[in-house]
Amino acid sequence: MLFLVRMDVNIPRDLPADEANEIKAREKAYSQDLQRDGRWKSIWRVVGEYANYSIFDVSSNDELHQLLQDLPLFPFMKIDVTPLAAHPSAIA
Repeated sequence: MLFLVRMDVNIPRDLPADEANEIKAREKAYSQDLQRDGRWKSIWRVVGEYANYSIFDVSSNDELHQLLQDLPLFPFMKIDVTPLAAHPSAIA
């Protein structure tokens, strides 16, 4: 199942820099592991924002929910999920 996911990150300004940096390092490692195993198909930055659009390929809604909930930055995110289906005009 494919999903388009927008993640907007809002780290509190009063979070100590060393703590924020540690969370971001864990986030990067976790997201790269998911990219390597094929479940996080692609990721793009939103220009001028601390946000991204990503494509996930997972077996269920529950799997996606768990992957997103396990993101180290999850407590600081607003997440919008759009399920995707094949388009009849697509040539690929």
